[in-house]
Amino acid sequence: MLDTTLAIQTETPLGMISPRLYGHFAEHLGRCCYDGMWLGNRSGDVPLQNGFRADVLAALRALPVPLLRWPGGCYADHYHWRDGIGPAAERPVRLGMSCGLQVEDDNSLGTHEFLWLCAQIGAEPYLAGNVGSGTPQELCDWMEYCNTAVRTTLGRMRAANGAPEPFGVRLWGVGNENWGCGGNYDAASYAREYVRYATMLRHVDPSAELVVCGYDDSWNAALLTTIGRHIAMVDHISIHCYWVNGGPETEFGEAEYYALLAEAHATEAFVERTAAILHDATGGLRRVGIALDEWGVWHPEARTWGPSTSLPRMPVTYEQANTLRDGLAAAVALEGFHRQCGVLSMANLAQVVNVLQAPVMTDGAAMWLTPTYHALRLHAPHIGATALPVAVEHGTSLDDGASAVSACASRSAAGLAVTLINRHYSQPASVRLRCGGASGDMAGLLLASASPRDGNSAAAPDRVAPAPISATPDGAGAWRVELPPHSLATLALTAG
Repeated sequence: MLDTTLAIQTETPLGMISPRLYGHFAEHLGRCCYDGMWLGNRSGDVPLQNGFRADVLAALRALPVPLLRWPGGCYADHYHWRDGIGPAAERPVRLGMSCGLQVEDDNSLGTHEFLWLCAQIGAEPYLAGNVGSGTPQELCDWMEYCNTAVRTTLGRMRAANGAPEPFGVRLWGVGNENWGCGGNYDAASYAREYVRYATMLRHVDPSAELVVCGYDDSWNAALLTTIGRHIAMVDHISIHCYWVNGGPETEFGEAEYYALLAEAHATEAFVERTAAILHDATGGLRRVGIALDEWGVWHPEARTWGPSTSLPRMPVTYEQANTLRDGLAAAVALEGFHRQCGVLSMANLAQVVNVLQAPVMTDGAAMWLTPTYHALRLHAPHIGATALPVAVEHGTSLDDGASAVSACASRSAAGLAVTLINRHYSQPASVRLRCGGASGDMAGLLLASASPRDGNSAAAPDRVAPAPISATPDGAGAWRVELPPHSLATLALTAG
């Protein structure tokens, strides 16, 4: 039994946890958008709303999804927005391509459909623009089509297609992974291209927030150096972080379990290094947010690169199992997001349905929620709240130096919320939680299962699901919580 004492430090808040830190990502890749969310007129026995699966809409609305990035990913630099507007029957069928996967794309899911989806689930839209095979004029036209209130030809076209009022899309990515699939640019060449695009986009909508494509430390330093005096054209820098060292998706051992959680924990260090590079480049005179707009687990069964390349299922569909371990890894990362809320401006889990670390899975008429969904749902009380530091006063460390029991906490008008993770593979934990001056009852939900390998499926959709948990008073301003091994819990304080 692990004995741990944690202290919530209410007097030293870290800042506001932006809803954008709980963003998601929907790419035209595999069965994420088509078949996963969107069926168009191909419903069969699946109830639809405006072409979208009604069950998926309800699940995403409840999650919630404050921010949704679309249409890529790598797909963005093949996407031409005009293909996806106007009467569906008149839209061209194109070769859709992302991550080496080619699909037939009938463009029935286009700009209007995506923005309708965002409105239905309460998501802020984030559009990824085409640099690799596009032009500044094409991206400017898309921005004008979406945002102009002037009766230009594009504004009138938008109205004729069913949207008389501007959509008001604020977030625009200028390309995606342009160091690789988005054109194989070097950092300096892309920086000059970005400045050209950004100059023209600012003319169309000066209020839009523009996202420059970052990569690793050396690329980011060279990119920002070349942008130089034009840094005011950058609102956010995009970085991606996939965890690939955890071994098989389900048949992992204890060492691989810890390896994945350690990789998730290390995501925070990547954010910190990027923040330092930004500070050096701007002298602290310009705030550029860090957009971690792709993150999550990428298991070897869903890729042909990286470690364990003998494991992929062929053909690769980018679908993978989702276990309790994956949900815990997401929770570990979210702790770091809260601590870095002063520099991290958005984060988008990859991806929202069926692909990679998806919260929602579908198979024909069946839909189920993954452990990652439940882990995110348990964090809902923190969205928009003020992050509070949590100190480990007493506990056990894992081999990577992280505490075996960790936590994040926040304060909002609804009160105090704390999310606890017992990262230990096999040992339960008795946790004393201190919050000086606080009193009342503390209760919430626990996400646990007999094995960290457990997941949900169409046949067993509730194998891993939240259950009630409560804390017992343990002295003035303190409570005790009993956590099973490999578990996650969120508790809220109800004033006494």
